[in-house]
Amino acid sequence: MAEHHQVKAKKHLGQHFLTDETIAEKIANTLSFKGYDDILEIGPGTGVLTKYLLKKDTKTHVIEIDTESVEFLKANYLNLSDKIIEQDFLKYDLSLVFKDRPFAIIGNFPYNISTQIVFKTLELRDQIPEFAGMFQKEVAMRICSKEGSKVYGILSVLTQAFYDADYLFTVPPTVFNPPPKVESGVLLLKRKENFSLDCDEKLFFRVVKTAFQQRRKTLRNSLKTFNLSDNLKANSIFDQRPEQLSVASFLELTSLIEHDETS
Repeated sequence: MAEHHQVKAKKHLGQHFLTDETIAEKIANTLSFKGYDDILEIGPGTGVLTKYLLKKDTKTHVIEIDTESVEFLKANYLNLSDKIIEQDFLKYDLSLVFKDRPFAIIGNFPYNISTQIVFKTLELRDQIPEFAGMFQKEVAMRICSKEGSKVYGILSVLTQAFYDADYLFTVPPTVFNPPPKVESGVLLLKRKENFSLDCDEKLFFRVVKTAFQQRRKTLRNSLKTFNLSDNLKANSIFDQRPEQLSVASFLELTSLIEHDETS
């Protein structure tokens, strides 16, 4: 019954349902449950992860867009019924539920919106001290990768500016229904204690995104649109390609551009 429901409920949303209880419990245990009283699970489906979250000494809320899944959760998890948000996470104003309280995010994220989930988390970072979940392995590795890696990019730099990112473990396709064609990876993001930037945030995001749009070029060429002074362009940092720069170096680069006389 549940298995049939799982296949039917979300194949149009890019969701693959986890069926392995051991892995579900392992994912639930990745959070520290410290520094917040609320957890938000994104896309709970039929609650395989939810049941382990409900055992924790925190308030578990779930956000689910699929009507059938919501009906299943209401029928099978009675203590969750008033904590189900039947909305699209990417469009919903979470302050309607959490006000200004801190909360953690967790989930087996739909592959097709997983990077957008991370970007929304970054927007809400003041309230989200921890974030754990399952992604397509390639995306999870990209988020956690360091400079010098071929997969290091925009997502890596912007996430790691505010969070310490750890790739925890790989999950095979066989534990999902229906099985995806790729492996999955579970990661944990812990917000840095000092997570404010020493440079203009909008400029930082713009510098990172512009640089990686032409990742094979040196920064001197990829950042031409910034109208930099010749004096600044002579700085050796501009001899490097974006994947060679650490997060700290990108912050330093942004500060240099911010204070450049012609920018």
